[in-house]
Amino acid sequence: MEENKQQNLPTIQINAQYIKDLSFEAPALPFAMAGMKTAPKINIDIDVKVNKANGESIYTVDLVTSINAIKSDDGKTLFLCELTYGGLVTLNLPKEQVEPILLIEIPHLLFPYVRSIIANITRESGLPPLQINPIDFAYLYREKIKNQSVKKNN
Repeated sequence: MEENKQQNLPTIQINAQYIKDLSFEAPALPFAMAGMKTAPKINIDIDVKVNKANGESIYTVDLVTSINAIKSDDGKTLFLCELTYGGLVTLNLPKEQVEPILLIEIPHLLFPYVRSIIANITRESGLPPLQINPIDFAYLYREKIKNQSVKKNN
């Protein structure tokens, strides 16, 4: 009886985490930082992609991150970084909880690794490490829902 209760408890399990794709370009190095008087303009885009994997309750969640740093002085590209970081997850949850967990909680758990990889790769390239501010995945999810309802009404 005890085993039956445990099987029915809601669970979230991250089975694996991995770098799916990583690209880094710093075309102006090593001279890019010379003479820079102002901080570069940094554009960061993060998207969450979810796909059903093999099995009823197994999913892949990818954080797709694109960063473009442009020198404020002359408009030249300082660096470009694209990272897709994935997680393979198993969920045993009520159906109505699956989407918010996949689009809010799992990205929240994966994000520190994305942040660390980007900080390390920028530091290893000879630039100061880029520390991305925390992302409010709940806000991104609410915006997605709001945009979907606007599209349905049009």
